[in-house]
Amino acid sequence: ETHINSELFFHRLYRVRRMLSSAVLIKHGTTCLFKCSSTSRRSGNNLHRHSSCVYKQLFFHSRRHVQLQLRLQQKTMTSATGNPGARETVDERLESIMNHSWVEKLNPDPETEANEPNKTSRRVKSGHFVRVKPTPLKHPALIIHSKKVLEDIGLCEGDESSDAFVRFFSGDSDAIPGMKTWATPYALSIMGQKHTSNCPFGTGEGYGDGRAISVGEVVNPKTKQRYELQLKGGGQTPFCRGADGRAVLRSSIREFIASEAMDSLGIPTTRALSLIRSEGGDVSNRPWYSVSVEKQVSKQLNEVTTDDPRLARFDVSEREAIVSRVRAQKRDPDTMIQEPNAITTRVAPSFLRVGHLDLFSRRASKPDASPLQKQELEMLVRHCYFREFSNEDDSWCSTAPIEDVARAVLEKSAVGIAVCVAEWMRVGFCQGNFNADNCLVAGRTMDYGPFGFLDAYDPAFAKWTGSGDHFAFAAQPQAAVANYFTLCSALATLLKGKEVEGNALIETFAKTIENEMTNVWAKKLGFHNDAPSLSKTAARDLYDETLKDLLYKHRADWTLFWRELSNVASALLSRKMSAKEAFSTFLEKKAFYKSVFSEQEIEMWTKALEAWIAALRTSGENESSTGEIVERMRRANPKYVPREYMLVEAYEAAEVGDYSVLRDVFIACCENPYDEGESSKYYTLAPEEALSKGGVAFMS
Repeated sequence: ETHINSELFFHRLYRVRRMLSSAVLIKHGTTCLFKCSSTSRRSGNNLHRHSSCVYKQLFFHSRRHVQLQLRLQQKTMTSATGNPGARETVDERLESIMNHSWVEKLNPDPETEANEPNKTSRRVKSGHFVRVKPTPLKHPALIIHSKKVLEDIGLCEGDESSDAFVRFFSGDSDAIPGMKTWATPYALSIMGQKHTSNCPFGTGEGYGDGRAISVGEVVNPKTKQRYELQLKGGGQTPFCRGADGRAVLRSSIREFIASEAMDSLGIPTTRALSLIRSEGGDVSNRPWYSVSVEKQVSKQLNEVTTDDPRLARFDVSEREAIVSRVRAQKRDPDTMIQEPNAITTRVAPSFLRVGHLDLFSRRASKPDASPLQKQELEMLVRHCYFREFSNEDDSWCSTAPIEDVARAVLEKSAVGIAVCVAEWMRVGFCQGNFNADNCLVAGRTMDYGPFGFLDAYDPAFAKWTGSGDHFAFAAQPQAAVANYFTLCSALATLLKGKEVEGNALIETFAKTIENEMTNVWAKKLGFHNDAPSLSKTAARDLYDETLKDLLYKHRADWTLFWRELSNVASALLSRKMSAKEAFSTFLEKKAFYKSVFSEQEIEMWTKALEAWIAALRTSGENESSTGEIVERMRRANPKYVPREYMLVEAYEAAEVGDYSVLRDVFIACCENPYDEGESSKYYTLAPEEALSKGGVAFMS
């Protein structure tokens, strides 16, 4: 192979192409001819090296062609013998719909081959991706899958139980050899500030997909929708920064449930196809909270009571709130535990992060930036528009001036991010680590690690011990503005108006997200989407000036309060019940962690409810029936969200092989979270320990 005569090589290649009729082979053969003709001008060993590479590719595809032909003959023979039920296998189906735009349209890291298998941390200085294969789990077992995602990507129910499916989505990429696998580099920016300290080299060249490996792209032949498939916990990559590249069963269950719950809640999100665990000894050590230390800390914190003389200057409600927050103060893990490994396959049209564009802008903006580095930024911007904002047959982003494409990306991204973050607020979701690298350009939720859903309302809520005030629940709109600032800064050099145009877009985005927040509070309070802007503003003012302070001071459960408010609406609008009666009947006994309300506090809530109903009546909502208003509120205020104590129950049972709790949580939160349903056991206040215990109330 290394000394084949070039003229004889091309002659043989031409003959083989004519002999084999496979469309796949012809496509790849044409690619091979193109590559060879472009290198035929080179001489000596260089030509021999390229000839050898193409020859190997041709040999692989010819062998693959024979295998596919044999399968086709077997299927034909089966049909002829009266078994019309034969169908494509999973590997056949995936190979027939695969379409790898990222690795075919963008540039590889030129140092990939020299660093194979690319499973240790290193500096990646150029290129949009590194080819790296996932590390298979030992003795993989499918735990749960999403039927809807399975069908969305073009597979069929039943495919998930095949050996090829379980092997491939547990990291054995050889199970379906036609699928490409890769990891990507990106940059880290926190609240608009560029960072390189998280990179082991201090340069930012070692930051990227540390334990996420993309394992292919497919285009559903019916919907024409493209999806990228990515293994979370697929093993080490050049961006693993010394870690093992693995995810554990606990974190994988949290990601799977949260992804599918968010979709059912109507919030843009990455999806979860499958969750596969190792039953063969693949484990990782992770920091966690020991029972002994937890008991000791709990005992100390419980000594702080409402009778503490230091709290004498506060009223009863304020003392209760202070004590509850003292008991829930965050602390880091104190021990290491061994946990089984697992892999969640997440699915999205793309996983293009603001951090991707941030990185390539940094490369292109250096004083000594090469023409290739500037070209790679433009390539990525065009690819971003293609993947996120166009149809498969739309070629505009390939031919339009780059300044037009860049502006279109920024304008569409602004809408997506604003809507996504406002929707987080609606359901009480806190992402917890909303850096630019955890912000998808299209405005889609991802990175279900440090996330959490509110129990008792607290604007400073975040599950992750490292979230700080800047990533707390109420600060998420400001974090979104910071991430959009990073995106505009990254693309400013491509815009016609440069920084001036970018700054104008940032100002517009800040107004857009404010408008979306106003829409969310109006929606939760029962106002129609087409309500006059003055009515929506009145709803926003009611929340900002009255409700949120009462919710915080009296420790309202975010999910239960809003759902019970939906139940209150009918009685109040029809005047069958006074505001005071409604509060005592529906809200006081069901939706608060506070145990006793004074007459003064009840009066506060009575006035707030009366103001709300008056606003509905004067906003044109009198044209809507009471039933319509209640239904709108129920569609805006879910009955079930995946609270942390539910997830803990699910993964603790799963660790000993009991997946029934996982299925119960999935049904409640991921199928019909707005319906009344039968999962009433989850429609309740969180257990007291869930508000203060390490690993439930907070985590690292």
